[in-house]
Amino acid sequence: MGGRWLPGVPGCCIEKIFNAAPGNEIKSGKFDSPESSARLAANAFGFFLCHPACLPPLPGCKCKCWPAVSLKLEQEVRFPWRGGLHPVLDVLVETRCALIGIESKRFEPFRDKPKVCFSKAFWRDVWGDRMKGYQCVMNKLLKDKSLFTHLDAAQLVKHALALRTEVHREGKHKGLRPVLFYVYAEPDCWPNSGKPVDKAAIDKHREEVEAFARKVAGDEVKFVHCSYSELLECWRRHTDPKIRAHAEAVIRCFCL
Repeated sequence: MGGRWLPGVPGCCIEKIFNAAPGNEIKSGKFDSPESSARLAANAFGFFLCHPACLPPLPGCKCKCWPAVSLKLEQEVRFPWRGGLHPVLDVLVETRCALIGIESKRFEPFRDKPKVCFSKAFWRDVWGDRMKGYQCVMNKLLKDKSLFTHLDAAQLVKHALALRTEVHREGKHKGLRPVLFYVYAEPDCWPNSGKPVDKAAIDKHREEVEAFARKVAGDEVKFVHCSYSELLECWRRHTDPKIRAHAEAVIRCFCL
């Protein structure tokens, strides 16, 4: 597969998942780009696809929720309406008490940010009374497009609203605690040009993540965040040598 997958990652299974998901990541060639965030997430978390119980507890998520009982990649989580586009999370982890949606970023925070867009449907009275922080961010984003210059806060709000919907919908996830887990890389340089990534932009992105976390603190969907460096350092200290070796392989391959 041309170096697309790290050792121990079930690449054939993951390719089938991506080819069936929205986004056309693999067929379009985006997945194999040296800047691809999807390939980083698929390799890092795909290692646990067939054995979700082996996934170590995510930083900031209470260990009592572990082990994971399922792990899915490129998982669509729907809003409480039929039409329109619905979020696709990089990873969706289910434990016995929580539903954790993982959003992964690599170089995206240091490129031009997507246009903020919310349809009229988002102002329906369907979010309950414990999503005020996310709704407040949504309102402020429409009034001030420069509120976040590196963090795609609009995407995070949509992910949180969809996760909240999922745990209130009849089905296997009903009643679980919704968690939005944001994991991000802080790359030193751009892979094609070798040009350094602006250190001030990296610092600003971290500040915006912290600011977003404060704004939504206490809401029904818990927001948790950490860098890939922090996540992989936890894996490097794991008692299982296979997980330690996987962490090292991710670090080497993706320059983390």
